[in-house]
Amino acid sequence: MRSSHLDYELPVHLSDPREFYRKADPDHLTLLSFNIQVGINTRHYPDYFLKSWQHLWPSRSRQHNLDRISDLIQHFDVVSLQEVDGGSFRTGFVNQVEYLAKKSGQPYWHQQLNRNLGRFAQHSNGLISRFEPHRIDTHALPGLPGRGAIVVQLGDEHPVVIVMLHLALSKKAQDQQLRFIRNLIQQYQHVIVMGDMNTHSLRLLNDSPLRECGLKSAHARATFPSWQPHRCLDHILVSRHLRIVRMGVLDFPLSDHLPVALEIELPELAR
Repeated sequence: MRSSHLDYELPVHLSDPREFYRKADPDHLTLLSFNIQVGINTRHYPDYFLKSWQHLWPSRSRQHNLDRISDLIQHFDVVSLQEVDGGSFRTGFVNQVEYLAKKSGQPYWHQQLNRNLGRFAQHSNGLISRFEPHRIDTHALPGLPGRGAIVVQLGDEHPVVIVMLHLALSKKAQDQQLRFIRNLIQQYQHVIVMGDMNTHSLRLLNDSPLRECGLKSAHARATFPSWQPHRCLDHILVSRHLRIVRMGVLDFPLSDHLPVALEIELPELAR
């Protein structure tokens, strides 16, 4: 079952993506988390049925949608992608992470394959970065196969550690996965956890293993479904001492999820 927090009436306040296109300070870091639904443009509930074939077969519109997403990605320093395909029949054997990185002009990318259906689908998470990561680790999350996390370390001596993930649907499975994440991050001072978490930030911070990690939420605004958002499923959580400059759920209704953007001030020792 989903957390009861998902039943709360949530504010709908969308930000213009252009607010994040220019950083005022080079010591700031901009982040984007986006569940792209393998490039399918979903605009209302009937699309889940009418466009379901696009989960199996190539579509001319998918390339156009990826190009639109790349136009957004090019303005951010670090991007976490969920529901991205690593190159299969349905995408014309295009690795969507690689394509989006190259199309957006970002030099670093990494694909994590979580569910391998051979030629039919390569269900993945993705990282795209303007900065060269000092280290990248990938982890299969506990529970049923198919969920994973990418852990990115920016910097060496005083790193910023970024965890990119896509959590399961049930509370029990989420808590198993978040317990695993807690054990990964508790040794670090500067931490960011971002992705499609399938639950509300209040539960993550107050009623999950992450409550012990000293994190705060950048927002409590609805991100799903993109055409009439009322569930807060997509998040960027940061260490409490990190200063948030701006945040926003972006008015970019292409997937069934809306992207979440955040700009933070980098801690001095991590610059």
